[in-house]
Amino acid sequence: MTFDFNLYSSPLLFGFVQGWIYAALLWIRARREERLSDWLLGWVLVGLSLNIWEYMLGFGGIEILWRELEFFPRTLGYLFPALCYFYLKSQVNADFRFTRQEAWHALPFLIQVTYHIGIFSMGHEFVERWKTTVQYPYHLDDLEFIVGIGLDVYYLILSLRLYRHYRAWIKTQFSETETISFLWFRNFLITLTATMLFSLFMTFLSLLIGLDFWQNWWDELAGVALIYYVSIHGYAQAQPGRRLTFEPVPVEQVLIAEPFSDPVRVLERESVQINGRVEGQSTKSLTGLPTDLVPWRDTLLTYMDNERPYLDPDLSLIDLARRLKTNASILSPVINAGTGKNFNDFVNQYRVDAFKRQVLDPANSHLSLLGIALDCGFNSKATFNRAFKKLTSQSPREFVESRDQ
Repeated sequence: MTFDFNLYSSPLLFGFVQGWIYAALLWIRARREERLSDWLLGWVLVGLSLNIWEYMLGFGGIEILWRELEFFPRTLGYLFPALCYFYLKSQVNADFRFTRQEAWHALPFLIQVTYHIGIFSMGHEFVERWKTTVQYPYHLDDLEFIVGIGLDVYYLILSLRLYRHYRAWIKTQFSETETISFLWFRNFLITLTATMLFSLFMTFLSLLIGLDFWQNWWDELAGVALIYYVSIHGYAQAQPGRRLTFEPVPVEQVLIAEPFSDPVRVLERESVQINGRVEGQSTKSLTGLPTDLVPWRDTLLTYMDNERPYLDPDLSLIDLARRLKTNASILSPVINAGTGKNFNDFVNQYRVDAFKRQVLDPANSHLSLLGIALDCGFNSKATFNRAFKKLTSQSPREFVESRDQ
């Protein structure tokens, strides 16, 4: 049994080998650094590789899958979309571990595998008879296909929703979000969806005009391109320097503070819901901030002016709360309701204001705009330009030029 290297089989073979090599590299790194996300991304690459190996072997002249192994499970099937979702979940939450609550995600895959192995174990002749008398007449293969599409869509929606909530969350927790935004995963979802839609198009085209095995090849080649993209970019994805522990909080859970007594005392967090409202927050200031938290806001603003913690590029909500001898559960509503900004915009506003003061100081005329921005707490040109444009509606250069006129 020899493999025929040709125009159709060779690209698929290279993609297949690429996927397994990088999966092994990810598993080695996962073991070394104890990183669950690398384990899962490795299995995502295995899933992508198994998606193309039927055509790879077929174009290479090896027909064992259609003879000795007919009806045996050949791919990760229904498990693949769940792996993509949990890969994202493990990236944004370093504390995530699989529990019994996640076990149901494997149920469709287990049912599918049990069904196929059960039929396969009855022997080749039984398999052929089952296909002609049950599988095809009752459209069980079509049903499997439809369920697979449904699972793809379901986990795509879950992944997009998790990613959107995470992007909103980091703005309330960190003053610098560039390195933890995971734009890579957004691009991964886009390319994965595009590849899935192209595969659907080729399937419908094959049904419409009757493409043969050799003509129905382009979606497999697209799968190879996806393997190269996910393996190279996924492995090179920079890991956050800080420990991320994002976990979506149910909407009905809200934070309240104990009655205020001393602005340097640590208040404890408590989540309650009583008839859709929060008990103990009926008395509010004109800004919407509970009156018992107004002294915390004043303490915060005084600290920001005097101590200038915003000069720390990696300042986070937890860091600032620790400096104020409180906790993030108290500080977050103080910032949100007391200033009308999320944490990211709140800190960046101080940095932008500091930049405005320094750039207009003749003593700093020898410094570049980026150099001044870095001195004011920004850690990159892209973050600086984006924050300045958002908070002032003009670019840094436009601001300077408007003052020179």
